[in-house]
Amino acid sequence: MKNIVYFDLETKKSAQEVGGWNHIDRMGMSIGVTYSTARGDYQIYGEPQVNDLINELQRADLVVGFNHIRFDYQVLHGYTPLDLRQIPSLDMLIEIQNSLNHRLPLDSIAHATFGVEKIADGLQALDWFKEGRLADIAEYCCFDVKITKLVHEYGAAHKKLFYTNKFGNKLSVDVDW
Repeated sequence: MKNIVYFDLETKKSAQEVGGWNHIDRMGMSIGVTYSTARGDYQIYGEPQVNDLINELQRADLVVGFNHIRFDYQVLHGYTPLDLRQIPSLDMLIEIQNSLNHRLPLDSIAHATFGVEKIADGLQALDWFKEGRLADIAEYCCFDVKITKLVHEYGAAHKKLFYTNKFGNKLSVDVDW
């Protein structure tokens, strides 16, 4: 059985706090979450377990995420000399952006395809970290991983996804994964 690992993480600091988007590796991980199809469950990692998270990603047959190559892997590069971009990965944001020539938020796809919305955002997670609310971050991150998994599975089964454009129109985009 192929082990697909769905993945997302939240950070301790914003781009502004670390000197801009060129320093993503300085943001630090507050919480990382995976869902492994081989295990059939979620795993939550705090910063002390970041090496266990990296090991799980390295063992995956495929890591699926949404903006994880440009963002989440870069955050993890602050903890390891390994080039995580070498891991077999499907970054759905990149695939969709290549089809549409613009970026879509995961929330737009989840709402148009499933009628669900994210329960928070990355800025809220930063506030929660400053307040010591790691359980709230873990819950939010688990929900994002679940949405990522649902979007990937729907796209794989139906070869398309739905999204809402900036005018509120529901459109579709073909995917091939």
